[in-house]
Amino acid sequence: MSPIRILVDADACPVKEEVYKVAFRYAVPVTLAANQPIRVPRHELITRVTVSDGYDAADDYVAGEAGPHTLVITADILLAERCLSKNAIVIAPNGKPFTQDSIGSAIAARALMADLRAGASDISGGPQPFQKTDRSRFLQTLDEAVTRLKRAAQ
Repeated sequence: MSPIRILVDADACPVKEEVYKVAFRYAVPVTLAANQPIRVPRHELITRVTVSDGYDAADDYVAGEAGPHTLVITADILLAERCLSKNAIVIAPNGKPFTQDSIGSAIAARALMADLRAGASDISGGPQPFQKTDRSRFLQTLDEAVTRLKRAAQ
């Protein structure tokens, strides 16, 4: 069994199929945490954890399980920060990695956008719509991260 694993903040994750693909290729276990039951493949490498519907329950689970041999998949910037503090590798579903160098500016941008949306009725939105190129970038970034962790574990 692999000493590394993948944790997925799964409630709104658009790249679960890509995660399975890489996990099967490299025999890396995957745990998907969600507030509601979700469908997952029946496979010994895949575990589904359904947490309570409490605020941030899935985030709390993922952050509690994260560590140096863990790849975390999340779009949640604050969860990414929590996992980075535990030396996990964190990748957004669009394929962009969160790093110690980038997380501060990501948090600041998030706070700024929240303030702007709160103060102006004509500002709305969120992240850009998910694109085919995001899926491709994610798959490549995840593959490279798993390869790096596997090499480091040997």
